[in-house]
Amino acid sequence: MEIVCTRPSCPRPENHFADLDQGNTLKTVQQKFCTACGMPLILSGRYLTEKLLGKGGFGAAYLARDRYTPTMRSCVVKLFQPAGDLNPSQLQLAQSLFEREAAVLEDLGNRHRQIPDLYAFFPLIVPGSSPQVQEEYFYLVQEYIDGEDLEQTLARQGAFPQSDVLSILVDMLQVLSFVHENGTIHRDIKPSNIMRHRNGTLYLLDFGAVKQVTAASSTGGKSTGIYSMGFAPPEQMSGSTVYPSTDLYALAVTCITLLTGKDTGELYDSYNNTWNWQPHIQPHTQINSAIAAILDRMLCATPNQRYDSAEAVLAALKTAVQSKPSTPATAAPAPTAPPPPAGKRRAIVPEHIARWPSVLGRTISMRASVRVTPPSEVVVGAGSLHAARARSADTTRNLRDQAIVVAP
Repeated sequence: MEIVCTRPSCPRPENHFADLDQGNTLKTVQQKFCTACGMPLILSGRYLTEKLLGKGGFGAAYLARDRYTPTMRSCVVKLFQPAGDLNPSQLQLAQSLFEREAAVLEDLGNRHRQIPDLYAFFPLIVPGSSPQVQEEYFYLVQEYIDGEDLEQTLARQGAFPQSDVLSILVDMLQVLSFVHENGTIHRDIKPSNIMRHRNGTLYLLDFGAVKQVTAASSTGGKSTGIYSMGFAPPEQMSGSTVYPSTDLYALAVTCITLLTGKDTGELYDSYNNTWNWQPHIQPHTQINSAIAAILDRMLCATPNQRYDSAEAVLAALKTAVQSKPSTPATAAPAPTAPPPPAGKRRAIVPEHIARWPSVLGRTISMRASVRVTPPSEVVVGAGSLHAARARSADTTRNLRDQAIVVAP
């Protein structure tokens, strides 16, 4: 069996123990130690780290097994080990954030199916590399979500269709509604922190930057300056008070990156200090202008111009999809069709009802919109009237063709 050492400075973290391939030994052995640095490998006596999942500024995450469960349940072990160049106050802040993440997961994860559960949180004190020096590590163990995050999906398949983005938006708004109602602001919404399980369920991950709002300051709290560039709104980047709308801003940025397949730097117009994402929508992707307007409001620079809650955005989405839609955001002028032979008519295709995909078990329907089609699209219906010639050539009239396209 392979076990990976979690000591950051270990020169050779991979370890192989043939005796652990036997079930009885695996369940009863007291401890195993890294052959390179002597670090204990069976964390808290039960967790065996098998593979490094990723590293960040505050530590690393490992795929592990819990040997005290009948199925050797998979889990994620997160090691808190910040960079060595932090001053004492920064180190204390980083540790408090790690402990806060554990507390939030214990509280929220156990009550919402789209937030990972917390399994354990514990310290580990071990001999250091120098004599008479001890090293202290902190570990957090949480539920393992077997799937792919949206950043990985975007890299693999490119821009998402509107129906998928709308489903993600509604799903995450409902999760954020629960999070905010429980006095917490996530502060790090981005595609890599939204995971789609193999069964299709979306999970909100990484509460490492979470801000808990106290009753004394229920409108928000000072930001610690921890954020993801491109997704954080101005108030978070400046270290000012953060609000539920801070998460809504980051969620909207997530949505437009999924719709366009572009990095945030390509979508933000720094000269005009605004988001200019609609021109980057892929030719095969359409977004209704009512939905685009909702995203634009979520992207406003100042918090009081955004929606004040996830519930408000959900209500706006419901109104948008139930009302008659306006021209889609990607509409462009259509070419003029050539007139048919005299005396002939082409039938006009009547309006039909277009339906959006089911979102969280609810089918959201919308009337078809009439729009002008761009040259690259196929005209599905056209009506043409060709006036009969008058007896006098001076009174001859030719009516131009008019194209009507039914668009979802």
